[in-house]
Amino acid sequence: MQPSPPVAQPAPDSRQLRRVAVSGLLGTTVEFYDFLVYGTVAALVFGDLFFPRADPAVGTIAAFGTFAAGYLARPLGGIVFGHFGDRIGRKSMMLLTMVLMGCGSFLIGLLPTYDAIGVWAPVLLVALRVVQGIAIGGEWGGAMLMVVEHAEHARGSRRGLWSSFTQLGAPLGSVLSAGVVTLVATLPDDEFRSWGWRVPFLLSVVLLAVGLFVRLRVAESPLFAQARREPVDRPPIVEVLRRPKPVLLAACVGIGAFTTQSLLTSFMISYAVGQGYSRPQVLTAVTVASCVALAVLPAASALSDRVGRRPVVLAGAVTSAALAFPVLALVGSGSPGLLILALVLGHGVAQSTMYGPLGALLTEMFGTRVRYTGASLGYQGATLVGAGFSPLIAGSLVASAGGSGTPVSLLLCAGAAITAVTVWRLRETHTDALDSPAAAPALEGTPR
Repeated sequence: MQPSPPVAQPAPDSRQLRRVAVSGLLGTTVEFYDFLVYGTVAALVFGDLFFPRADPAVGTIAAFGTFAAGYLARPLGGIVFGHFGDRIGRKSMMLLTMVLMGCGSFLIGLLPTYDAIGVWAPVLLVALRVVQGIAIGGEWGGAMLMVVEHAEHARGSRRGLWSSFTQLGAPLGSVLSAGVVTLVATLPDDEFRSWGWRVPFLLSVVLLAVGLFVRLRVAESPLFAQARREPVDRPPIVEVLRRPKPVLLAACVGIGAFTTQSLLTSFMISYAVGQGYSRPQVLTAVTVASCVALAVLPAASALSDRVGRRPVVLAGAVTSAALAFPVLALVGSGSPGLLILALVLGHGVAQSTMYGPLGALLTEMFGTRVRYTGASLGYQGATLVGAGFSPLIAGSLVASAGGSGTPVSLLLCAGAAITAVTVWRLRETHTDALDSPAAAPALEGTPR
């Protein structure tokens, strides 16, 4: 009787890839939970708690102004953490950004309001928001690069699918943040305003502990370990900005996804409440749409491995533009069921189709030695333009239009159009190798 053949063990690269993928998922979930909790609570009560002397509409706009402050800080985080991530390593920067984000969120939960310390309350709120922005500005690049570069090393043909684990942090963080805020929003209004709003921020410490535990167990990117042996003459930011076309295109291609995400989540909460919906109804709609995104996003990412990044992102942009006016019409119907349908179509389907392949696409646009800096700058530039200012602009335009949703639809169309035009000019990159240490001119030349 012949002995049974030994059971094949997974290759070390495969085990490490799965560990890195889980690390990216948990890490970005923590980061987006912290970031989106702020946007949700800002839409509900920050106007009254930190800007109480303002007109209600002005207070809401001011609250979203602090929201935008976080986005303004994100490119700075991309530059700082990108520099050290390209010079020192991806893993150490991932740990540092997570600590900064979690601590900033926890401190917001302890922050006294305007009634307690006066003008220092909004000042400290903006300062902590900037800390959050700097942290998340470096977080995405490190998490995404770790996953994509490990995927390239182990099984390079599925970079899109594996990158979706990191991208899933956005809708999963949205589900968690909306779910927690929905629970505390059921409190009596005076209790929610006095202490209930603090609970989601304070709970971030638990998520921070889990995320750090997982990230401490991952190995450094093998592509970075190989590329760091090459001599480097210039800082990564100088190398990237010497040829700015890829980073500008990277920013423009992401604008549609972030405009849609911001307008149909954070801004939609305050807008829909103003249309007569209750807070739990709106938060439930956001949660359902985010759950749909958890399925659509990896499907779109996997499809981009087969047909390419360009056609998938373009399909999402066209769908988003086509749905812009119908979505706002459904929101204006006053029906909670149609509100859910609107956010499922606009955010769960269209936005997720644009957003899914974005992580793999942006990492494929830059060489290993400048990839952290280049991809982070492109991604954070897209968030700054698409998500940082769109709620502020939408709030101002809706107020001047007497509550009409038309400006929101027009902003959705504008963001989708920028993405569609940009992606039409890109060269397909899903089959390109990632092991070039120099900045890759992947997007220069004629589209194919």
